[in-house]
Amino acid sequence: MTANKTFPLLALCLFFCLTQLLADSAEVGSAAVEEIQQILLKLGDKKSSIRKTAIMGLAKYDHPGLEALMNAFKLRQLYVWNDNVVILCPKIEGKTAALQDPLTQEPITDVSGKQFQVTVTELKQIRPGRPERGLAENVKSLFKLFSPDEETQLSGIKRCGEAKTIKGLGKLTDLALEKLDDLATGNQSKKIQRLALESALLIRISRISLDAGSTHLKLVTQLGHTKSQRSQKFLEKSLAQLEKSSALTPQIQRTYQAAIAKIRTYQQFISLLGNLFRGLSLGSVLILMALGLAITFGLMGVINMAHGELMMIGAYTTYVVQLVFAHTPETPNNWYFIFALPASFLMSATIGLLIEFFVVRHLYKRPLESLLATWGVGLILIQMIRLRFGDNIGVNAPSWGRGGIEVIQDLVFPYGRCFIIAICAFSVGAMYYLMRCTKVGLMMRATMQNREMASSLGVNTGFVDRCTFAFGSGIAGIAGYAWTLIGGVTPDMGQTNFIVDSFLVVVTGGVGEIIGVICAGLGIGGLTKTLEPMTGTIWAKILLLIAVVIFIQFKPSGLFAAKGRLADD
Repeated sequence: MTANKTFPLLALCLFFCLTQLLADSAEVGSAAVEEIQQILLKLGDKKSSIRKTAIMGLAKYDHPGLEALMNAFKLRQLYVWNDNVVILCPKIEGKTAALQDPLTQEPITDVSGKQFQVTVTELKQIRPGRPERGLAENVKSLFKLFSPDEETQLSGIKRCGEAKTIKGLGKLTDLALEKLDDLATGNQSKKIQRLALESALLIRISRISLDAGSTHLKLVTQLGHTKSQRSQKFLEKSLAQLEKSSALTPQIQRTYQAAIAKIRTYQQFISLLGNLFRGLSLGSVLILMALGLAITFGLMGVINMAHGELMMIGAYTTYVVQLVFAHTPETPNNWYFIFALPASFLMSATIGLLIEFFVVRHLYKRPLESLLATWGVGLILIQMIRLRFGDNIGVNAPSWGRGGIEVIQDLVFPYGRCFIIAICAFSVGAMYYLMRCTKVGLMMRATMQNREMASSLGVNTGFVDRCTFAFGSGIAGIAGYAWTLIGGVTPDMGQTNFIVDSFLVVVTGGVGEIIGVICAGLGIGGLTKTLEPMTGTIWAKILLLIAVVIFIQFKPSGLFAAKGRLADD
């Protein structure tokens, strides 16, 4: 047989085999659906035992519509019509309802393709009792294990390892164990593998007693290797129950305590890293706040107590942009957050420019009067915002700002905080470029170091003051914009939460020094978030203030000494 005749023959054979394979799989799928539909009819039986058997029978099938069907069963949304289980279309006109398939949610149609319309009296509602609803809820956890969505699958894995679900599944735990073992050893993500292994261990240890001896202790040791808080709580609860009984031996106690200690040590380490990361993001906001204060104070010698309100203006500008773009969690429009960044900067910069023109420029070299005047301006801004927006608003983060990346087990870096750190790094880089590589920055540095000499060389110091004040105000607006990702927005947010800490950053880092602001901001933010879990928020603030006072005693000029007029004062 020639080659040109062999290839068509092979292709024909391959096509035939593939067609037969698809036909067989379709027949299997069709048969499974028919079996499911037969079981569904038993859900409407009068006997509770038959309804429970039907639910347990459905648990053996892998069908994407079974989870929603169990939810409809719990909510009493299933009906029997002409020996078929159906679900009603949400829209009911009068006493007539359209029918849908309970598995696919697709309309049930006649031979002409028209959706069936039946009267409510033709339907028999399936009314499950409390035991059946509880069993249906537990079986939903099994259906989630087959879900293609990772988050849904993770939810099912966690639920299968809970004591209530293990008890409720009864004989179905063997099926849960089989699937969890497959997930723990399959080509899944590391998180799914880890949680599936943990849930499988929790099921196994719940099904054996202390009489199992070394097998029980081996499971305890394996739970300790998971380093999970869920396993820690289970082991602590089990050990507390054993201590009340006579079954506890020194060997069992040592094994439990060693496993608990291993998990606790790891979780304390993770907690410390998490607090440091949260401190890093808080420090980034403080750096953004303190950058404007440091430059303004270093250049003009003005203590701007309205700086916190300029941050608040940036946060509320973000909220207004969100309203303009009609962004909601249900109908997200993530472009709003991109446009909110320049809008927040420009709005806060404009307000800062007006404050400088009408108030601050008349109070140079009068620090006490400038402090009181800007504090009064801040109160006016707070009241204006409160009258317009109320006491509290909600800024919805963009879709990409929700969730986080799990760096190592149980250590999650939220996307929102990562974005704040990136914004801080960008702002610091922009500030450094402005100060060191532009003509405006050269005039700012010259004015800061010697105002009279800069003026005699033709520098318009008044213009430099206005640009500096506006730029510092705009940076505060960016801080408010960034804060909306992780914190609440209120009219007094700047005055209550940030203005004092921002001045502490300026004083500790050194007035007018960018590198000092960065070091002090990160240090104060990290120290705050490290102390808060141990002492509480109020005592953390007190201890932080004491630490700063002690530091100033040894370094009156801060980490980096001031230059220019402030160094001479």
